[in-house]
Amino acid sequence: MRKWHRSSRDKVMTGLIGGLAEMMGWDASLLRILFVISVFLTSGTSLLIYLIAALFVPKEYPY
Repeated sequence: MRKWHRSSRDKVMTGLIGGLAEMMGWDASLLRILFVISVFLTSGTSLLIYLIAALFVPKEYPY
């Protein structure tokens, strides 16, 4: 099982959504669009969760 990490290859801001897309096997662009929609639907709560997750989710280490 893959662990969630911040991607160094598929990165726009922190690589958090890119790492989530790699873990789930989804397209990162789709997840980014869903994230932007969720920011509006949750009045910014998902953005706060994103920023907190960016602090705690480890970076990807190139092996």
